[in-house]
Amino acid sequence: MPTQSPSTPAKKSRVEFDPRKSLGLRIKELRVEHGLTQEELSDRSGLFRTYMSRIESGQANPTLTMLYQIAGAFAIDVRDLLTLPQNQRPTRVRATATVSRGRVNK
Repeated sequence: MPTQSPSTPAKKSRVEFDPRKSLGLRIKELRVEHGLTQEELSDRSGLFRTYMSRIESGQANPTLTMLYQIAGAFAIDVRDLLTLPQNQRPTRVRATATVSRGRVNK
């Protein structure tokens, strides 16, 4: 069996697959289907909204416990989070009510 030298790149027999991006797209897809904003999903799952944003963009790698929290927020089985997303560009969900983030309106 021939050995591969460190300078020779491996042949890619499949399309590159990034599980974090796929998971993020799937979570965003589910969030849009349920009509939730990131803020609402993060509240339901007990995670920070900024972390939820990082998960959806594929920049964060959530723990198994976090995946169960997110699945619970959707009332689905955690395995449903790991299926491939159907849509590569889910639409946006806008909040219907103004969310107070501790600001005082004068």
